[in-house]
Amino acid sequence: MKKIVSLMIAVVFFSINAATVYAQDSATTATTEQTTPDTTKSAAEPEKPATPADEPAEVGMHQMLKEKFIEGDPVWMTPVLLCLILGLAIAIERIISLSLASININRFGAKVEDILKSQGIEAAKEYCRKTRGPVASVYYQGLARVGEGMDVVEKSIASYGSVQMGQLERGLVWLSLFIALAPMLGFLGTVVGMIFAFDQIAAAGDISPTVVAGGIKVALLTTVGGLIVAIILQIFYNYIVSKVDTIVNNMEESAINLLDMLINNNVISDKK
Repeated sequence: MKKIVSLMIAVVFFSINAATVYAQDSATTATTEQTTPDTTKSAAEPEKPATPADEPAEVGMHQMLKEKFIEGDPVWMTPVLLCLILGLAIAIERIISLSLASININRFGAKVEDILKSQGIEAAKEYCRKTRGPVASVYYQGLARVGEGMDVVEKSIASYGSVQMGQLERGLVWLSLFIALAPMLGFLGTVVGMIFAFDQIAAAGDISPTVVAGGIKVALLTTVGGLIVAIILQIFYNYIVSKVDTIVNNMEESAINLLDMLINNNVISDKK
């Protein structure tokens, strides 16, 4: 899984670098074409009126994002973009891991009970060991402590459940960090941009609308970028937290079902 996340980050970085270089080359080419006169046309030949086909094509979303990234100053937009890339990498890894850890607890519990009745504890333990997910691990820990009494089984299930909960929440601290860090970096870029704008006003000696508008636009782009990144990562964070809560609830329900199963099948006594 770590190799997949690392490869994904490398591909995203390569795409961003290639897109930025392409955008800069396109802008340079367009500027050169505008400043270079067309010597192939005759001076006496009248210019043809512009047709809809000659009009510039609409700028796509991808191209617009690249232009805004460059306009917002890559020095301040790059940290915000890094927060998005790393946050998405963590979120995708967590979503995949949690999806693989989710199983149908009712079907799994019924299967374990059937194996326990027909083949015994060892076969049930082997089935739990081969099944992925924390619910199967809780079942395995409980079945492995059957011979030590009810108290030991309950404590083992509770302790191992806490360990599994910590593993399910792995990476969420970093994801919450990027959610808080992205808008802060955006605000920092905005403040620095406003300082530069006021420096330009002071150097010019008067308040020029062009100077003020250009400086404020560049400054606010970093704030917009930071807020967009925080919103995207917050949606993923809430989705991951909801999946973790669902799995934890399934673990608690499975622990109760396991104890009832052991008592009902006379595998363990309910006397403490």
